[in-house]
Amino acid sequence: MKKDFYEILGVPRNADEATIKKAYRKKAIEFHPDKNPGNKEAEEQFKLAAEAYEVLSDPQKRAKYDQYGHQAFEGGGFGGGNMNMDDIFSQFGDIFGSAFGGGFGGFGGGGGQQRRVKGSNLRIKVRLTLEEIANGVEKKIKVKRKVQAPGVRYKTCGTCNGQGQVMRVTNTILGRMQSASTCPTCGGAGQILENRPANADAQGMIVNDETVSIKIPAGVVDGMQLKVSNKGNDAPGNGIPGDLLVAIEEVEHDTLKREGENLHLDLYISFAEAALGVSKDIEAVNGKVRIKLEEGIQSGKILRLKGKGVPNINGYGNGDLLVHVNVWTPKTLTKEQRIFFEKALTDENFIPHPEKSEKSFFEKVKDMFS
Repeated sequence: MKKDFYEILGVPRNADEATIKKAYRKKAIEFHPDKNPGNKEAEEQFKLAAEAYEVLSDPQKRAKYDQYGHQAFEGGGFGGGNMNMDDIFSQFGDIFGSAFGGGFGGFGGGGGQQRRVKGSNLRIKVRLTLEEIANGVEKKIKVKRKVQAPGVRYKTCGTCNGQGQVMRVTNTILGRMQSASTCPTCGGAGQILENRPANADAQGMIVNDETVSIKIPAGVVDGMQLKVSNKGNDAPGNGIPGDLLVAIEEVEHDTLKREGENLHLDLYISFAEAALGVSKDIEAVNGKVRIKLEEGIQSGKILRLKGKGVPNINGYGNGDLLVHVNVWTPKTLTKEQRIFFEKALTDENFIPHPEKSEKSFFEKVKDMFS
């Protein structure tokens, strides 16, 4: 089981943004590869801290993590768990300032390794039915993504010697200060175009249609964002691809209403069905379900069908299906029906006599949410 993000950074769950940032900087400096060369355990701790900070530093991601845990980002192979060193250095280098001699541009920091840039992310929206959400689904989506053109060649940038950054030393009253800035020639890529095919853009890229298979776990919610690593736009040279960000949009069901993992269904029955009792086939998210209504069932009765709702995305079982019974009053009557009900007006059996065990509407609503 994955370790809690708050525990990784050593902060309380109500920590503010500044506290989270300070805690991440401390952890990342402690486990930075430059300080722990060849130490795989330190490298893993470095990645875990970056993954935790990626989520907790973003208010929307943090809210989803607080509600759904790791599954909000990792279900079916999604999420920050696939972060590599290039992701970390490209996203969070500004946090470290001059902690490692100025410049935190790429894996190895000041170790002289070539910097790798990351391609831009792509964003798509996927519409899912309630049935797809309840069961999980694999979607094949066609996306347009930039890839390196066939025959393109790159060479090391002569200005930064492939580092993607240029160093500058200035004299101050405190002494000589070293700082790094993005290379103006290659834009931080560390490489420049040597041979560009005729159909490629200025970075040697072309746009391709690609079908991407996306496995969406059961229990996702409207507005949730999943990540498919390395399916965004390619980067030029030896860069790494961006990610494909998948936003979930839930299609409203015709009869079932969702409330978290629970589902609600309004069931309308006639006077005769309420008085005599009847078996009914109702629609659940995974097909028809037969229920039995007892004789004399009252309007407003709520039947709870355990486990017939939507799965919890963290794997904590299914919600319930709540069937709300409504006795339908006919708006028009035949002559014979009117005579029958006029006689029923004074019939003792038709005069309401609610039992103490039959709760009021407000008590039922209170029980539903307790």
